[in-house]
Amino acid sequence: MGNLRQPVYLEEKLEQVRESGRLNIRSKSLPTWCPGCGYFSIVDGVTMAINHLQIHQKDVTVVSGIGCASRFPFFLDTYGFHTLHGRTLPVATGIKVANDALTVLAIGGDGDAFAIGGAHIPHAARRNVDITYLVFDNGIYGLTKGQTSPTSVLGFTTSTSPYENQDRPLNPLLMMLSYDTSWIGQSYAGDPRHLSDMITQAIAHRGFSYLHILSPCVTFDKTSKTYSNLKAQVQLLPDDHDSSDKIAAIKHAMDVDNPPIGLFYKENRPTLSDNLDLIVDKARGRNARA
Repeated sequence: MGNLRQPVYLEEKLEQVRESGRLNIRSKSLPTWCPGCGYFSIVDGVTMAINHLQIHQKDVTVVSGIGCASRFPFFLDTYGFHTLHGRTLPVATGIKVANDALTVLAIGGDGDAFAIGGAHIPHAARRNVDITYLVFDNGIYGLTKGQTSPTSVLGFTTSTSPYENQDRPLNPLLMMLSYDTSWIGQSYAGDPRHLSDMITQAIAHRGFSYLHILSPCVTFDKTSKTYSNLKAQVQLLPDDHDSSDKIAAIKHAMDVDNPPIGLFYKENRPTLSDNLDLIVDKARGRNARA
């Protein structure tokens, strides 16, 4: 009898959510993803992070491309921009340059980010644009009914790979590390508390922050990135991991069989806005700022 859990009552839980302030950031539109999709916990994680950081909705803009993840801006009571396939980062960069006071979140899936949109990532990283890029990786194209994506594992059977996928998957974390991204983390949609904390850290970072979120596609993936598989595989980064050590981060990023979650790498350096201000000062004949 001692192992029995205390009952959870819906009314009490709803009251806790109301008191937390997270519902103030949610729009009246209900998410339309498949029941059980990991993206639901990502919405909750973002609202918790914005609430925790005490950022007003009017100061937040959420930008998305195309794919299941692209619906994200509709479910938040913030400014939103639903843009073209793979063009999330250029639009997010333009918004941030136009109004540096905004907190800009870019949202993408593994296909939107690393297929058609892949060429934009290194430039956002090298410029250190002060935006947060949340990439939802379920290793499949869910919106178009289950084709292989750039992160689909070898041997994966889908509608476009009936004889098993033979294309080696990309390693997004290694890519971000090679691009000198100033903040790189990974989390898992099946661990909401860890996810919320990582989103909070990513938004708080001043510079280009990239959070890779492992998230199952419950409809079209029954064998690869499932909840049961990821629960058994995902592990926390070691407590002694030094987030300023890029070589150590690379070694951990290469562990694809047991993907570590946590903060891989962090570096503080001038942002794009800082450098643009410096150019303006120089053009006006002012002394360069220290």
